[in-house]
Amino acid sequence: MKRKPMSSMNVIPFIDIMLVLLVMVLTTATFIRQGIIPVDLPEAKSAEKKSNEKEVTIYVTKKGEIFFEKERVELSELRSRLLELSKTDIVVLRSDKESRFQDFVSVMDILKKLNHESLYIVTSE
Repeated sequence: MKRKPMSSMNVIPFIDIMLVLLVMVLTTATFIRQGIIPVDLPEAKSAEKKSNEKEVTIYVTKKGEIFFEKERVELSELRSRLLELSKTDIVVLRSDKESRFQDFVSVMDILKKLNHESLYIVTSE
């Protein structure tokens, strides 16, 4: 029985392995960012302590209610509260997946007009 020479290499198993490794790395990186995996950081005596930027959270519920740090606000009040923040303060936006897209866009529009530099939009996997 003669064997036919291999003219091409099947790379599908290699791609499958690489995708699994990529998913594992991305999942682990997400856990570390959210603080889910406890990491005991080393100490250094000559390290400089950076000033921590303030972090505020804005919630948009599926009913269209907007909350600023767990306190219900209207869009005009949200704008005035965001004006009080520094442009480098971190704004975390948590919008319900069933909320109206217009509510999300309204909040984003306010943030854009106020030129906030640090914005995170929280999603779930």
